[in-house]
Amino acid sequence: MKKAYLVIIVIAGLAAAIPLVAGPKIVGGPFVVGVTQRTATVVWIVQSDEITLRPAAGTTTLTSPSLRVEKTTFTGLQPNTRYEYAIPGAGDPGTGSFKTIPPAGPTPYRFVVYGDTRTRHDVHQRVIGELMKHGIPDFILHTGDMVAEGNDSSLWPIFFGIEKDLLRQAAFFPALGNHERNTHYFNELFREGTTCYSFDWGNGHFIVINSDIENAAGNERDRNAFWTAQTRWLEDDLLTHQKSDYRFLVAHHPPFTAVTRRQGDNPHMTALVPMFEKYHVSAAFFGHDHNYQHYLKNVVQYVTTGGGGAPLYDVDIPSAEITQKVASVENFVTVSVNREIAKIKAIAIDGRTLEEFDIKSSK
Repeated sequence: MKKAYLVIIVIAGLAAAIPLVAGPKIVGGPFVVGVTQRTATVVWIVQSDEITLRPAAGTTTLTSPSLRVEKTTFTGLQPNTRYEYAIPGAGDPGTGSFKTIPPAGPTPYRFVVYGDTRTRHDVHQRVIGELMKHGIPDFILHTGDMVAEGNDSSLWPIFFGIEKDLLRQAAFFPALGNHERNTHYFNELFREGTTCYSFDWGNGHFIVINSDIENAAGNERDRNAFWTAQTRWLEDDLLTHQKSDYRFLVAHHPPFTAVTRRQGDNPHMTALVPMFEKYHVSAAFFGHDHNYQHYLKNVVQYVTTGGGGAPLYDVDIPSAEITQKVASVENFVTVSVNREIAKIKAIAIDGRTLEEFDIKSSK
């Protein structure tokens, strides 16, 4: 971090002698990913131009921005420390802060979970506005479908424009949704080289998997190979983190749903339920269904929070045996962990508490 501050100081010292030059046009971020106890990557998106397209015989014009992803990784950081950063020449849009991961142990922490922010941008804005009224979390988990079409470069600035005030203050850990279309932007922006990953925060272990089999490969053989490899990785990861007080999992597609037309759609996720039980997953968070759903099956909590802005789905036929709460409403979830108790609260877009429940640590 010292080098970063030195660069900013030198530029500030030269400002009086050098004519001011317009800084980069930041249209996404900055935000921070890949946070550990010692490292963090600051990412932002710069627009260099805008391209127009129209049929030779028509008048309808399409426009699309030309985007460039910029990033820098800091190492040698201190655990459980808040850092502030600034992109030289960008002004206030280029500033932000984040907190590094605390050492394993009893340090309290708080995170939020939400997803399916892909459409109805005014509603997405209201969800984020309500979320921020409840305090800035240490980090954010997104259950996928950030945008409606991951390959459409014009949609990413909209997403980041709505989320900028939140993402500038907390580390971001997203899952890949089906509407991202396994786009190269996901790798460039969030996770280079992999769409499944895990990390520790305090006394919790967090696993993010890619449940979007359909976009994982171009043919069935390769899709099956992808899922087999990821499932093997998931089991190994769970096995080696049985000493964690909590094991939280995040994916886009849920194993259970109250949406009638979607029941039975995700057999690959339903097939993972015995593994979740065997390795004592504390809670699993999902999106894909645009509503709030909470199920409890053999001590594992299953929460769907897909109410970030996409059009709502009805909760038609919830399973009587495992259902705790279902509601067709925009929402987000907050989780506050303090030693042996994790307090989970589901909050509607209008600030109403949909549900509150506690999870005890596995120790």
